[in-house]
Amino acid sequence: MANLPQATTFGTVGDAPPDQGTAAPSGRVLHPTHTVPVYLAPGDRAIAALPPLQLANDTWLPIIDQQPGWARVLLPVRPGRSTGWVFTNDPRVTTAHTSHRIVVDRGTFTMTLLHEDREVGRWSVGIGKAESPTPPGRTFLLASIRDTKPTFSPIVLPLGTHSDTHTSYAGGPGTVGIHTWPTGDVYGTASSDGCIRVPPDALEVLSTQVPLGTPVLIG
Repeated sequence: MANLPQATTFGTVGDAPPDQGTAAPSGRVLHPTHTVPVYLAPGDRAIAALPPLQLANDTWLPIIDQQPGWARVLLPVRPGRSTGWVFTNDPRVTTAHTSHRIVVDRGTFTMTLLHEDREVGRWSVGIGKAESPTPPGRTFLLASIRDTKPTFSPIVLPLGTHSDTHTSYAGGPGTVGIHTWPTGDVYGTASSDGCIRVPPDALEVLSTQVPLGTPVLIG
């Protein structure tokens, strides 16, 4: 696997098939305890190497399709909405289930948190400006990063997707994230460079109650 691209937020996997789905994933999530291959299709060639950690957090990816012994997962790489297949009979692969789901409606500037299909939170949020929109589609909570010297948010929740207009945010790979903002006038507006700005109480709930790998649907 040494010559394969890393399936991380810093990676690009040009051969990865795009996700065409819009429905909420089942909630099944996958975690590799060691680096494992990601395949183009079940039994096909390997296209990437999936490590056990993402940004110093355990890797948890949503499963969007399954075949016996195989799971198709969303990948946190460029291009956006990339997917790949993982061999689930590999002892280095574990699965679990999340009962949470996050839905972002860009038209109404709202974020809804569901648990077992029941709404448990709803907030007005800020989204990307017209020239740097928040990318639509199915993605997921990739990591949780606490900023020891925060300038705008004490915690940032990177998602498994990237900006289509920015190659980098503050030196990073252009990963879209969820975070708060010092002033409340951004909520309910298209004012960011692609990230989703949420009120402090929303960030507290998302960062303490919602597990990594939870699907995020951006419409």
